[in-house]
Amino acid sequence: MTYDAFNRFCGALPATTYVVQWRGSHVWKVGGKVFAIGGRVDRSPAFTFKTSDLSYRILIEQPGVRPAPYLASRGMKWIQNFSEPGAEPGLSDADLKDYLRRSHEIVAAGLTKKARRELGLD
Repeated sequence: MTYDAFNRFCGALPATTYVVQWRGSHVWKVGGKVFAIGGRVDRSPAFTFKTSDLSYRILIEQPGVRPAPYLASRGMKWIQNFSEPGAEPGLSDADLKDYLRRSHEIVAAGLTKKARRELGLD
């Protein structure tokens, strides 16, 4: 997936905001909370997202997918999809979109009822 495709997809999800931070990372939020990050691994795009406990345990076993640096080391269930030099990324674009959508849902569900209502997420 390209950054353009990543940004178009995340921008089409409900009530999202976009900011470039952390040395040029493409950061997507819902209700002020991060749900997706587009960064780089060895000059290749890498996409980070929040997962359920079960998805986390399944995904960390796949090539091209790993616990997200920094976030996972603090006990959070975040995954990074990346391309190793000369290899395809761990997830297809379709699967990555499904996980990004689910990450958005997980983060939105953690917002207060009032915030969800104000954002039109209820």
